[in-house]
Amino acid sequence: MSSETEYPTPVSEALPRRGIKSYVLRAGRMTIAQTRGLEEVYPRLGLTLAQGCLDLDQVFGRHAPRVVEIGFGMGASLLEQARRQPEVDFIGIEVHPPGVGKLLDELDKAGIENVRVFREDALKVLDESLPAASIDLLQLFFPDPWPKKKHHKRRIVQPEFVARVKRVLKPGGRFHMATDWEAYAEHMAQVMRDAPGFENTSVDGPYVPRPESRPLTKFEARGERLGHGVWDLIHRRKADA
Repeated sequence: MSSETEYPTPVSEALPRRGIKSYVLRAGRMTIAQTRGLEEVYPRLGLTLAQGCLDLDQVFGRHAPRVVEIGFGMGASLLEQARRQPEVDFIGIEVHPPGVGKLLDELDKAGIENVRVFREDALKVLDESLPAASIDLLQLFFPDPWPKKKHHKRRIVQPEFVARVKRVLKPGGRFHMATDWEAYAEHMAQVMRDAPGFENTSVDGPYVPRPESRPLTKFEARGERLGHGVWDLIHRRKADA
């Protein structure tokens, strides 16, 4: 499965002094629908860093549970979640134009209004746009594993990143990660074991079964048929942290 999976996570490595990034912007052609999403729908459903720290009730026009997904790729998972849960507000973060455009086009065509999208670096969104203790669930699905040892420093899941996640999560809010690279899953588990203010929701080891809230992607379904593994980790911000 891993060879099939795309890893477009829109985040910079949490070592700003060195300017290390955990994503690479890839050039690619835009379809008519993707271009329409960026040009016609982004002005309505898009968010920018220039807006500063957001009043999320004002952004969505209501008070509701809030979910952030970092690196939504082509948007299939986020679209399905928003369709299933109209009572929840979703914020997607992605830097790659084709994925942003595709999601926005499909949201518009489906008449789905409970999603807003950043085409920005996720670390900057966490630092500058999201208020403290404002998010119920933060999702990081299939980030780039950077499998070569010399590239491990580019992995997004590092202590500094987790500290940012903790800041925006409400007490009791959850941080859900998923990966199809076992070595990266082990790295995630170790980082979270050492992270102050979090507790593992698993009662048996570091991993949990895939919750129904995370849609099964086509790559994951194919991987399951081939016997490939996927590891889910869900940690909760402690109420007193």
